[in-house]
Amino acid sequence: METTYERAGDVNASGHRLKEDAADAAGHIKSVAADEIRNLIADVEDLIARLADMNDADVATMRSKVLATVESAKDTLTDGAEALRRQAQKAVSGADGYVRESPWAAVGLAALVGAVVGILVARRS
Repeated sequence: METTYERAGDVNASGHRLKEDAADAAGHIKSVAADEIRNLIADVEDLIARLADMNDADVATMRSKVLATVESAKDTLTDGAEALRRQAQKAVSGADGYVRESPWAAVGLAALVGAVVGILVARRS
């Protein structure tokens, strides 16, 4: 028969796996979003470079505005990525702390979520 200590160890190991999986997912999301935004910024910079050959005053004004906006977007991307990383890390730490403090409540919650998912899957079949 499994002791309470062994069960708590299993829950602790599950908590660590959950923490690692959440960190990996957050990193992947951040990477994909950052790549897409970098591609957009590169396209805008390419457009600006092509417009540089034109000498119209309105085009020059628009070019400077777009350059300022691109620089602002780069700064915002950097700040946003860091904020997302901090929030994801805080959420994972909170979940890990909760599982460590209340392992049986975490097991009960996991069972409830599993039951709800099972019911929803059974309805769709």
